Amino acid sequence: MLKPGPVFTRPRTPAAKCLHLVRLNPIITRSELVEATGLSQPTITRATAALLQAGLIQERNDLTRSRGRGRPTVPLEVAENDWILAGIAVGTSQTHIGFYDTLGRTIREDDVPTPVAQLSEEDFIEHIMAGVHRLSAGLDRKLVSVGITTSGTVDAAGRVTAANLGWVDVDIAERLRYQFSVPVVVSSAVPAILGSETQAAELGNTDPVLVLFADDSIGAALSTGDEVSQIIPLPSIAEVPHPEETLTTAAVQKKLDSVDTSAHREILDERARHLGLVAAQLIKEHEPTTVVLAGGAFLDDPAAPKRFAAVVREKAGKSAQLRLIPSHQEIVGAITRAIALDPLLRVPLELKA
Repeated sequence: MLKPGPVFTRPRTPAAKCLHLVRLNPIITRSELVEATGLSQPTITRATAALLQAGLIQERNDLTRSRGRGRPTVPLEVAENDWILAGIAVGTSQTHIGFYDTLGRTIREDDVPTPVAQLSEEDFIEHIMAGVHRLSAGLDRKLVSVGITTSGTVDAAGRVTAANLGWVDVDIAERLRYQFSVPVVVSSAVPAILGSETQAAELGNTDPVLVLFADDSIGAALSTGDEVSQIIPLPSIAEVPHPEETLTTAAVQKKLDSVDTSAHREILDERARHLGLVAAQLIKEHEPTTVVLAGGAFLDDPAAPKRFAAVVREKAGKSAQLRLIPSHQEIVGAITRAIALDPLLRVPLELKA
């Protein structure tokens, strides 16, 4: 069982820092790891020895270099192994399951129909189990960890509360731990979007990044220092007192269904403007260098991004780069891979085949 702690933290332990750098650099030496991390040579030697023993990295003896007297320099690279890191992204109507190797490459992936709000917790677990077993059929690999993301919020114990899923304090982690007998981590989907960004960042890059997600649920997350955290609650402003309730796709659709189509544009523009006001307040409070936007509110209405950006520029009063994740498929793929890789990148030596 993994030690409790926040998911998607930037590498903290010597082993995690070394693995991060080896993954980002196809070939790297121990001396280069010392320089990049600022850690001592003995610390790097111990960390790389542990990663070698765990089968996570390997030496490239064919690239050994001799530099006069002393021991030759043997470069390192990520090792091939038979591990499966599973990621599960729970959606309102379907769940995406992905299997990845330790390099983050997709082994297999599939979508499982799961109308979660209509299923009991037991039936949902059965759907997930069936999906995982079907995906792993014929694979000569070992499942070593499972990561799962959902909408809503996840408390420190891994219990999920998500209105659109009909879940209140659901201990999905313990249920999956029992079923798979491997470490399980759980996160809200919004921090996972941000986790996919930080996992690929250079070591030492701590520029604050904000994610705003708007779809069946509304949420935001922020990277500060070496941590990613969900912003709960979202700022409540005069025009938008309860953004998590009034700006969801379901709430907007209810408004659209109650009026003539001629009024639809006004309702959609109002949603984009209100999201812009929420984002502007978040930018003022947290001063991120980049704001990543994701979800149907920005993708399903072609006019929304421009309207949103105009409000942010007018109200925020601070410069932040806005970047839109261009498709739902890309969002789901990013969060599934991010949650699957989190245990490996955060606590690599705690995973065992």
